[in-house]
Amino acid sequence: MDISTIHLRKVSLPLRNPFKTHQGELHQRSVIIVVAKDCQGLQGYGEVTAFPSPFYTAETLETAWHMLIDIIFPIIKDEPLHHPSDFIEMTAFIQGNQMAKAGMEGALWDLYAKQNQVSLGELIGGIHSSVKAGAVLSLSHSLEKDINHLKHSGYERYKLKVEKGREKEMIEQAQAIDPGLAIMIDANGMYTEQNLDHLFSLDQLGLLMIEQPFQAGDFYLHKQAQKQMDTPLCLDESIMSLHDAKQAIKLESCRVINIKISRVGGLMTATNIHDFCQEHGIPVWCGGMVETGISKAHNIALSSLPNFTIPGDLSSSDRYFNKDLLLKPIKVENGKIDVPNGHGIGVEVDESFLEKMTYQSYLWSPK
Repeated sequence: MDISTIHLRKVSLPLRNPFKTHQGELHQRSVIIVVAKDCQGLQGYGEVTAFPSPFYTAETLETAWHMLIDIIFPIIKDEPLHHPSDFIEMTAFIQGNQMAKAGMEGALWDLYAKQNQVSLGELIGGIHSSVKAGAVLSLSHSLEKDINHLKHSGYERYKLKVEKGREKEMIEQAQAIDPGLAIMIDANGMYTEQNLDHLFSLDQLGLLMIEQPFQAGDFYLHKQAQKQMDTPLCLDESIMSLHDAKQAIKLESCRVINIKISRVGGLMTATNIHDFCQEHGIPVWCGGMVETGISKAHNIALSSLPNFTIPGDLSSSDRYFNKDLLLKPIKVENGKIDVPNGHGIGVEVDESFLEKMTYQSYLWSPK
């Protein structure tokens, strides 16, 4: 691959509304935008979606910044890179740091697709021309107002962030607004073995699924709970790699898997997990990270693969931001988002706004 420069930008965007879970509250979304440029002037964009603090995974924006500059860039300089899929082998020795890897790999995939004049969705084998939209409702949202607004746009799946002990109340509140809503809850690993009976009490509420009830890596408790519950359990934080997905499926620890490009280390691993799940009859959906339109575009391309049968955390650009980093925002129409068919991720970045919102940058060349 022809790479002349890689530009890192730390960007901070104010959120339209605070995004609150039992783990904390966000008012600003800071990310790292990775821009890989070739000698012809084509630019590929990736996004590092780590948070400032390690509440979701062990990574932070600062650790990702360090990994990219001090570890990953020298690898790209010293080893031949012919295709974005080479990157996974080049960085295999790096333990963890999945979000740093994913941000860099994403820029490579976008650039490679543009160099070959093909859309990213087509490049990875996507078959869908549009994907179904799903919304996340944080603890700071007004359920009735937000659900009615989202229903008007046709969103097909609603994920509730919940507080332990108030789940039934919050679920029934949403169901009262519309009994036909496809509702799931996201526990973000807040339950323990002592909460099994409490978890079982949610089994009769008609949920689409319960996401990540126990802590990341605990396949045993998820297996024990899934054996006794009709409601499908979905794993999120537990799936950091293809090996994790294989382990979860072989142990029957879940019936659904949430694939996040950034959490599993990049698009190559995400597609491999998709393929394995498809082979074993496990439906998947694409999770979100309160990200900008750059990351959303990557997620939309991934979601065009055939086994993404459940609406993901795929929403319009104005869901979280008054202004996104794209010139033309991503929109949900009749509950769906069109898969971009332009070259690469198929969206155009607002370069002047990206520059305006950048508070730290680093320009690197492999030459």
